[in-house]
Amino acid sequence: MSNWFYVVPLFGVVGLLFVFVRSAWVTKQDAGNDRMKEISKHVAEGAMAFLRAEWRILGIYAVIAAFLLVLLGMSNPDSSPLIALAFIVGAVFSATAGYIGMRIATRANVRTANAARTSLAKALSVSFTGGSVMGLGVTGLAVLGLGSLFIFFYHLFVKTPGDNHQLSVALEVLTGFSLGAESIALFARVGGGIYTKAADVGADLVGKVEAGIPEDDPRNPATIADNVGDNVGDVAGMGADLFGSYVATVLGTMVLGREVTSNDNFGGLSPILLPMLTMGIGLIFSLIGTFFVRIPDNAPVSAKPVQRAFNIGNWGAIVLTAISSYFVVNYLLPETLTLRGHEFTRTGVFGAIILGLVVGGLMSLITEYYTSMGRRPVNSIVHKSLTGHATNVIGGLAVGMESTVFPIIVLAIGIFGSYELAGLYGVAIAAAGMMATTAMQLAIDAFGPIADNAGGIAEMSQLEKEVREKTDILDAVGNTTAATGKGFAIASAALTSLALFAAFVGVALPEDQHIDIYKADVLAGLFVGGMIPFIFSSLAISAVGKAAMSMVQEVRRQFREIPGIMEGTGQPEYDKCVAISTNASIRKMIAPGSIALLTPVVIGFLFGPEVLGGMLAGATVSGVLMGMFQSNAGGAWDNAKKSFEKGIDIEGQIYYKKSEPHKASVTGDTVGDPFKDTSGPSMNILIKLMSIVSLVIAPAIPHSGLLGLHDSNVQAKVEYYNPGQQSSLDECHFSSTQVKETSATDKKEDACCVKGDETKTTAQAQTDETDPAQGTVTN
Repeated sequence: MSNWFYVVPLFGVVGLLFVFVRSAWVTKQDAGNDRMKEISKHVAEGAMAFLRAEWRILGIYAVIAAFLLVLLGMSNPDSSPLIALAFIVGAVFSATAGYIGMRIATRANVRTANAARTSLAKALSVSFTGGSVMGLGVTGLAVLGLGSLFIFFYHLFVKTPGDNHQLSVALEVLTGFSLGAESIALFARVGGGIYTKAADVGADLVGKVEAGIPEDDPRNPATIADNVGDNVGDVAGMGADLFGSYVATVLGTMVLGREVTSNDNFGGLSPILLPMLTMGIGLIFSLIGTFFVRIPDNAPVSAKPVQRAFNIGNWGAIVLTAISSYFVVNYLLPETLTLRGHEFTRTGVFGAIILGLVVGGLMSLITEYYTSMGRRPVNSIVHKSLTGHATNVIGGLAVGMESTVFPIIVLAIGIFGSYELAGLYGVAIAAAGMMATTAMQLAIDAFGPIADNAGGIAEMSQLEKEVREKTDILDAVGNTTAATGKGFAIASAALTSLALFAAFVGVALPEDQHIDIYKADVLAGLFVGGMIPFIFSSLAISAVGKAAMSMVQEVRRQFREIPGIMEGTGQPEYDKCVAISTNASIRKMIAPGSIALLTPVVIGFLFGPEVLGGMLAGATVSGVLMGMFQSNAGGAWDNAKKSFEKGIDIEGQIYYKKSEPHKASVTGDTVGDPFKDTSGPSMNILIKLMSIVSLVIAPAIPHSGLLGLHDSNVQAKVEYYNPGQQSSLDECHFSSTQVKETSATDKKEDACCVKGDETKTTAQAQTDETDPAQGTVTN
């Protein structure tokens, strides 16, 4: 094994060192007055209460899943019981990533609010440093865990360098790490999404619409739960989500890399090493990029300098990663490589990496266009608000559907282009290239909820108007970065799922066999897979609706029964609203999570790998479209509502908050909340998790499934000859596992095996018993 493999975990260690340094810096900043500290304490306690409740449930799941993986590993010669160890490590690292993000966010929020009393530059510095802790923590843990486990399993299982089967076992066991990461990510994202939107919808419906009080008003009993939800969903949930994406992308490329034939200087391991080094280098350049996210102390209170600082840091990291990948590819890879009969060059691999970076950037830009204030899509929703609530909702749905067109075209070009450049390995390495700067992308994303919380604390603490103006600027930029981050995430999920799908086919099916969509059962699986994202979304949105109903009833009760709330003399019972969101999210996340985990297992073992492959294909296409539609529609509705905050001209008249069009926009935003923060982002994890589960169980799936549906499709011969041909064949051997048909008429019924004067058609051969005089027939 090359020494470069030992360098990979060191990249992760560097990232984690900066996590501790920056966490300490944020903690040292002034947290403000006693009122600010008290509110921050409520938010932090609510966030940690949710994490503890979630971990109790996930701990039970992890133990059961690990036990089943031990049984799977013991019964399968192509795996090992140690896959359970990889699963546990992946789950623990994913949970740790969420904890790191939650802890720093609940400390940075109040310090950002206090820093805004000084300057916009200081507030940006505190909030973004908090976000960078999240980004570096997630990627540092991922690189450290994946790199270290690969080294451990390689030395444990690969006794003979160059033995492809031993390497296959090592990678199969390593898939447990990704399964653990994605499992925790699913529950964190779904549970967090239910929590945050139940609180948000409840707070908006009663506070804004019925009581007519501003957002984050301390008189609203649900406002603390709403701010807790920002951390639970947009920090812990998002962190676990991108941790899982990061790991799955690298792992899918590594599994495909095992099949690549290359004459390199690394024992044929260069296609496996490349994605790991790409991620490590991307982490370092993302770290460098974070130093450029700053604005002058005298910068105007405007979103432009903040957005410009983010663009410099983000694109700087992307460009540096692209340049470095050229040298890494040329150093590691030989001139030509081959995967499944497709020959490609290292130049093609570099081109695929660049294409992945470009696709990720374009997806972010397109998403920004469809969800930003002042753009045609959002303005169209604003204008439709003039005629009422229904037309606002109709406009948002239309924008969401339209927003899938250009991203899908870009994605399709990216898939086709990367395949042309480097085959299936090109598709996988394009996804790895796109995810290389995840540390920077996640730092920008995590900045958003920190800024949002800072604004809430400033409002509840009744700080100066100038402070809220600064936090509103940061919040507005955070909304844009959050929307573009969702576009980036769904694009990476699509490419990652394709890489995992290709890896699954390579493991589950023989080399000469592919998934045939013309088969009725495979086509049926395709339709079933297309349905999965819809039922998943239904359960998630329904959970938000039910939890929001409970929240609305509780807030109404408090307004009705606690005297003096509206006058500011009564104290709302914040903890009861926090408890409602916590309990609802924990209970309601189990059903959608079970669908994602169990569906591939049931379909795979009952119907076989081909039907499972059809189901994965259907779920991937449907899930990508649903994710784009819901996330973009929700983001557009949100910014349509925000357009009224400073007044907007609709047909020659200026409309502000509390106007009828604004109330219609609040309704649209409320509908869009579970779209953009619960079910939409969960589509990413759904399609990846189903692919990972399929890859883990692939070696154990019966070829024809337990129901044996494919038995009738198996052609029982190695070679058939036309009766008119002369043959001196001494023996005809029919096999159900290896098939090679030749026929002069291309019709199966005309293909015969010749033995002296006797001939056997395919149908006869499949029904004959073994007869020494006629050859050996195996069915």
